[in-house]
Amino acid sequence: MRRLDFAESAAFVIAHLASSDPCFENSSSYFGFSSRLRASTTQEASMTPVRISPETTVRANGIRLAAQAFGEPDAPAVLLIGGAEASMDWWDDEFTARLADAGRYVLRFDTRDTGRSTTFPAGEPTYSQDDLVADAVGLLDAFGIRAAHIVGISMGGGLAQRIALTHAERVLTLTLMSTTLGGPGGPESPELPPMSDALAKAFAEPGPGPDWSDRDSVIAYFLAAERLFAGTIPVDEDQVRAVAGRAFDRSTDPAAAANHWLIDSGEPIRATPGDIGAPTLVLHGTADPLLPYGHAEALARVIPGATLVPLPGMGHQMPPRSLWDTVVRAIARHTAAHATD
Repeated sequence: MRRLDFAESAAFVIAHLASSDPCFENSSSYFGFSSRLRASTTQEASMTPVRISPETTVRANGIRLAAQAFGEPDAPAVLLIGGAEASMDWWDDEFTARLADAGRYVLRFDTRDTGRSTTFPAGEPTYSQDDLVADAVGLLDAFGIRAAHIVGISMGGGLAQRIALTHAERVLTLTLMSTTLGGPGGPESPELPPMSDALAKAFAEPGPGPDWSDRDSVIAYFLAAERLFAGTIPVDEDQVRAVAGRAFDRSTDPAAAANHWLIDSGEPIRATPGDIGAPTLVLHGTADPLLPYGHAEALARVIPGATLVPLPGMGHQMPPRSLWDTVVRAIARHTAAHATD
């Protein structure tokens, strides 16, 4: 398998990515407790109690995937797919619960090589994006879900497009956040705007990376990345530190997460985003330094009937708290129009 160098890995995380019977291992812990989250805004204060099931481990695509469900199992399912190096911790508890409060059954999970899911030796991944797609589909199988609303961000947005093209029957709707049709400008996609000069310089002159065995070093690494990829909304450094610390504490091998930068795109697929038939919502930060807003406009033009919603001031990052109302409302409306299969 050809490994990508650091510059090429940028194209992986942003690209359209031209791309055994699962069973529960500890299903007895699946239905857990109801939790009312502490309210800090008017919208949050109006939330009804949301069922938050304990984290569980399922078998999917021949590996173990750690996952957690929010909401009632008989509600329309939403599958959240994170970006490169991101465990499910980066889908904030409160954000996820607010999606569930809209009447959805929301699943978040650790992609392989993150959190408590199966890991591979750091620097030696033996899988491709095809496997990440199969993992997500296998997770739906493990939860007994025939079709779901798929929400993907960054690399997860590229995977979501591949799922919509190769497993169309499993996709009720598609929500693509901070992702693209192709690389950030360049010879293969000159019509798309390039990344910012500052980001290009960072990719061209990468630092040594963190000491993956040291919690503080890993937290500092993710905080530096958040600053680099942020837009004009101030970075909530306390939140980033808390999430990065929790992700470190939950990870079997924190260093393995960097394998996501090394994998290839798998088998080419003939279909293109223009062939996506699922109703599609595109959410994108207007200050994204990696994938400027033109990438979102291109996606929305190419995917038939897609709806584009700008996220003012957001960079290439998980939605900041100040935008949660906008993002949750947009996803809730989009999925409500196609609530079941």
